[in-house]
Formats: sequence, structure tokens, C-alpha cells
Amino acid sequence: MNGAEQGSALLSFLPLVALFAIFYFLIIRPQQKQQQKHKEMIDSLQKGDQIITNGGLYAEVVKTEENFIKIKLNETTIVKIDRAFVAKKVDTLNENV
Repeated sequence: MNGAEQGSALLSFLPLVALFAIFYFLIIRPQQKQQQKHKEMIDSLQKGDQIITNGGLYAEVVKTEENFIKIKLNETTIVKIDRAFVAKKVDTLNENV
């Protein structure tokens, strides 16, 4: 290959590289940031925090364990769920339930 053919081959990969860069900054990077924020929220849960599970249950954290969280659904029902099933922490100051 001479210099012109190498330059041509390099230019043919340029759109592919640009497409990957756009894909990374619009999809992959924001998703990684969202996953990190969710992990930090789950790790910061404490007794008394109000949460909503992925199933839509509104509950109060009773005890945090390594892989599970014990939550209180009502005055008599306490269940154990996997940490991955916590959708979000409820801000009790702006609560409209």
C-alpha cells in the first residue's frame, strides 16, 4: 500500500469512530452515571428511610444487611428484599402520599 491508500483506509474508519463516540456519550456514559448514583443511594439506606420497590411497594427500611434489606410494609408485616429491587428513596419532606 502506498501513502494515498493508507490515508483512504483511515478516512473510511473515521465515520465509524465518530459513530462510536456519539453512541458512547449519548447512551453508555449517562447509563453508567445513573447506575453509580443508584448504587450510592442503595448503599446509603438506613433504618427509617422510606423507599419504593421495583414492584411499587411503599415501605420503611427496618434493617440493612449485606445483600438484603428488611422493610416494613405495615405495622405487622416485615419482609426481606434484595437490594437490587429498591427503585428509589422517598424524600419525606416533599411526600404527597
